[in-house]
Amino acid sequence: MTKEELAARLKSACAAVADAEAELTEIDSRFGDADHGLTMAKIAGAIAGAADRAEGGVQAMLDDAACAVMTLNGGSAVPLWNTWLDGMQEAAPEDGEIDVPGLQAVFAKGLEELGDMSGAQVGDKTMMDALIPASEAIAAYEGADEGGLFAAAAQAAMEGAEATRQFVSKFGRAKSYGEKTIGTPDAGAMSMAYFFQGLARP
Repeated sequence: MTKEELAARLKSACAAVADAEAELTEIDSRFGDADHGLTMAKIAGAIAGAADRAEGGVQAMLDDAACAVMTLNGGSAVPLWNTWLDGMQEAAPEDGEIDVPGLQAVFAKGLEELGDMSGAQVGDKTMMDALIPASEAIAAYEGADEGGLFAAAAQAAMEGAEATRQFVSKFGRAKSYGEKTIGTPDAGAMSMAYFFQGLARP
């Protein structure tokens, strides 16, 4: 996969997140600050802009995306997404191509860095409920086609996000609502799931 092909997938991922802004805001308004949709639209715009403008190879593009997110004013999602993207760029190739093993290394490093920062696990009702299953699906992928890898990740991410409906929130403002949060999906998990849905559509 060329950097340009990956950039197209990143822009598709960002479009999927931006399209879900109203839904994400509605979810977050139930137990949060009602700002997640707007924050994610800003993050999506920053990543898409970096994918459009980036010169150099894959690493430079992901580094530009991380830096673009870092400069945003927004909710808790900003440092989390910055950390994830920054972790990914650390394992990315400097040239303009990336294959399946390369993608697996990139997403593994991103998960490692974000996991160290957030401390959240599956079941805690956070973005990690989508990211961890998606990352595990990427790591387990045995094919040679990048499209198949992203499709597997997208399915795992959405299943993980939907599963958050049955969990009690353990982080953020929603934590104070306890069992009242059961029945509502986590906004962060849903935005991550939509991002992977977009990655699966070149």
